[in-house]
Amino acid sequence: MICLIWNDLTWNRKFQLNLNMDRRIRVLVAKPGLDGHDRGAKVIARALRDAGMEVIYTGLRQTPEMIVNAALQEDVQVIGLSILSGAHNAIVPRVMELLKQKHMDDVLVLVGGIVPDEDAEQLKRLGVAAVFQPGASLEGIVDFIRRSAPQAA
Repeated sequence: MICLIWNDLTWNRKFQLNLNMDRRIRVLVAKPGLDGHDRGAKVIARALRDAGMEVIYTGLRQTPEMIVNAALQEDVQVIGLSILSGAHNAIVPRVMELLKQKHMDDVLVLVGGIVPDEDAEQLKRLGVAAVFQPGASLEGIVDFIRRSAPQAA
């Protein structure tokens, strides 16, 4: 059904609303490595979805290659890595390297989990936008993504 609206201002507002709905922030939430605890990742995924973002959850035990390939296929603007196993110093550099190889430098990478402060600083030097440690608020994470995510094409 096609509805023509003759009032240019009304049509413009409806057109803009439809464009904005199609440009939701796309976030890939991944659980890399052998860590089998995914409750936190699922809580984050739900909070982002409830905030109006489109969320793709990869599930458990993802390799860096699987994560980057999924991010490429899903055309995401943000990758969130939930790591509780302590393997962040091995996994995150590989993810960042693969993103560079695939010319995906514009994808915002976030890490959440148990990451010591000194490791968090090292991850940021590698290009991670933010590290959210235990106690980070869902609102703070949502706000950070809204402020920092690249705009969809």
